[in-house]
Amino acid sequence: MRAVVLRAFDAPLELEERDAPTPRDGDESVLRVLACGVCHSDLHVAENFFGTELPLVLGHEIVAEDEQLGRVLVYAPWGCGECRFCRATEEMICPDAREAGLFQDGGYAEYVRVPARRYLYPIGELDPLQAAPLGCGGLTPYRSVKHARGWLRSGSHALVLGAGGLGQFGIQFLRLLTDATVHVGDPSAQKRERALELGAEEAAPPEELEGPYAAVLDFVGSDDSLAHAARLVDRQGIAIVVGLFGGRIPFGLGAVPHEAQFMSSIWGSRDELGELIEFAQREGLEYTIDPMPLERAQEAHDLIRSGRARGRIVLTP
Repeated sequence: MRAVVLRAFDAPLELEERDAPTPRDGDESVLRVLACGVCHSDLHVAENFFGTELPLVLGHEIVAEDEQLGRVLVYAPWGCGECRFCRATEEMICPDAREAGLFQDGGYAEYVRVPARRYLYPIGELDPLQAAPLGCGGLTPYRSVKHARGWLRSGSHALVLGAGGLGQFGIQFLRLLTDATVHVGDPSAQKRERALELGAEEAAPPEELEGPYAAVLDFVGSDDSLAHAARLVDRQGIAIVVGLFGGRIPFGLGAVPHEAQFMSSIWGSRDELGELIEFAQREGLEYTIDPMPLERAQEAHDLIRSGRARGRIVLTP
């Protein structure tokens, strides 16, 4: 089969021929990949952000064909299956999780081996290209908005920091799942314009926002964005960091608004992936797909790294 392989960090991806995987036990399955989204986390893998062992086939936003279930979205955070997190379907929090495309071979290939059938979620009539980004780009903000809902009532205000791919999903989930007014902070005029098109009532550079906000969702996670989150969150509000840019802020009495809560939100659970697929079938989320063949995987990474990607890039074997 053809597969895109990362053989060295900070080096070009390689397209190569390799043997297709085979099942190693009764619960494993090997599926033909129909589409695989390219996520910013894939770039983090290539930059050695996670300490991944190489070589590795990247890709965790995987839609594949199963003989029994048909077209499925693959839940990529593969846990131990036995701990309390896995039993609650929150395998992305499992201490022994080995995620597809991050620590095990993923979907930048013609076939992928999946360790258990509980990770397969039928997508129904959804187009595979449209469904692929839901596996991470949609699921991650979906969970963060669910965390925020308890703080968001009619008349309250929510802030999205970072209106890139995840932030654009977050804007839509806040609009569709809560009664809050949605504001957006992003330095890019183009992204602010897109945020308004998606239903945000206000969009401005973060330094121009005043707040306070009952909930702040930070899809950047840098020192600057976290500082804005701490400045703009209301007393007894919540600030949720989702972005992976490694930022830090001082925390303690007097360093942040009184009784504000700060938390991280990681990916999403298996149950939430099932919810999200049903939600996408019902609501028709807005996002642009830019399909590319496997041969252009490195180009896809370069476009995302430079900020020139026009939408969610999806590789097609």
